[in-house]
Amino acid sequence: MANPQNLLNRGYFWGAILIMIDVLLGLQWGDEGKGKIVDFLAAKYDIIARFQGGPNAGHTLYVNGTKIVLHTIPSGVFHQHCLNLIGNGVVIDPVTLKKEIENILTLEPAMLERLFISQKAHLILPTHRALDAASEAAKGSEKIGSTLKGIGPAYMDKTGRNGLRIGDILSKDFAAKYEKLKNKHLEMLRQYEHQIDWQQWEAPFFEAVEFIRTLKIVNAEYWIDTHLAAGKKILAEGAQGSMLDVDFGTYPFVTSSNTISAGVCNGLGVAPQRIGEVYGITKAYCTRVGGGPFPTELEDETGEALRKAGNEFGATTGRPRRCGWADLVALRYAVMLSGVTKIIVTKADVLDGFNPIKAAIAYRVDGVETTEFPYDVCDAQLEPVYQDFPGWDNPISECKTYDELPQVFKEYCTFMEQYLGTKIAYISNGTGRDQLLHLE
Repeated sequence: MANPQNLLNRGYFWGAILIMIDVLLGLQWGDEGKGKIVDFLAAKYDIIARFQGGPNAGHTLYVNGTKIVLHTIPSGVFHQHCLNLIGNGVVIDPVTLKKEIENILTLEPAMLERLFISQKAHLILPTHRALDAASEAAKGSEKIGSTLKGIGPAYMDKTGRNGLRIGDILSKDFAAKYEKLKNKHLEMLRQYEHQIDWQQWEAPFFEAVEFIRTLKIVNAEYWIDTHLAAGKKILAEGAQGSMLDVDFGTYPFVTSSNTISAGVCNGLGVAPQRIGEVYGITKAYCTRVGGGPFPTELEDETGEALRKAGNEFGATTGRPRRCGWADLVALRYAVMLSGVTKIIVTKADVLDGFNPIKAAIAYRVDGVETTEFPYDVCDAQLEPVYQDFPGWDNPISECKTYDELPQVFKEYCTFMEQYLGTKIAYISNGTGRDQLLHLE
């Protein structure tokens, strides 16, 4: 029988104080600057836990002036007091993870002592990558903009109950399980004209699997529960962005997982009442990589100017990002879905020199004005309704405090808060760790 005192310590009885898990996620189509913000917030947390996504994520940090891009490993890895968990909602490419760890070890030799992996996280196989590439090629002009890393097919096997998990690599019959799933994939690949030389990826895959066997693989849901019972502070780190959520994003141009705060529960194995603060990150403008609808996209010199000023090229793919004005309709939708309690605005300094600044406050959908994000944004005739705001002369990047910010920018932030119904907690005004203004 369970010890009643242990249950009480874990908050299972009425009146007990529950230790909460805070969440940080992107509110747009990804690339909002989550890596820097998690790196900053990590100072006040004991554990950083990734809850969804795969190696298509690219969280950029600057450590002692060195640019580091994290794809799978949580962004608290450079804080020596932080434990880092790759949760069960993540899909893992062993080769990518091994390379990432090797790169980090050159800067943080003790990081493996603080890295933990859920045994229920799913594996990306070489044939998953082949299926991804062949499927995307077959779509022709209807490509969804996949990063071709096998993430979609891996999630399909997960929901189809065919997938292999991290825990399986510890099994004596892992090779047989691998062959069975590989043969299934080979049958599927025969339907495509575009053939992929996947065999070149197989030897590095098994080499990486051997390496991962040596890491700290844990029963993560119990691991988290134990740390919560001990009073540890946990920050759940999301990948991609809210508008790429498989259920609520711009379907079918979405990722394969739930990127909103609800994804924390099934991506880490925690109960809904455990969710505390929800930090939502948005750029001061909008970007998107790959295909899919983008209501405020600027395909003109202003869009090109935003791309150059913001250095908008994918951290993972290197692809140029599509750029446009802030979309407050989509932003309020994302805030609503995740119950965002604090907003963080990044890349505010990129808007230096732009005048006027625009933000979409409504859409005209097939001629009807609405402030709701519509079901169909792919085929409907959608036109953003903009409100103009004056630009400013003093560079935001030079501001050290909120009080130093240009008055017109403060007024723009106040308008955003009123429209979104949520307070702005921080404004990032540069790439440096110290370029983050606290508003509260």
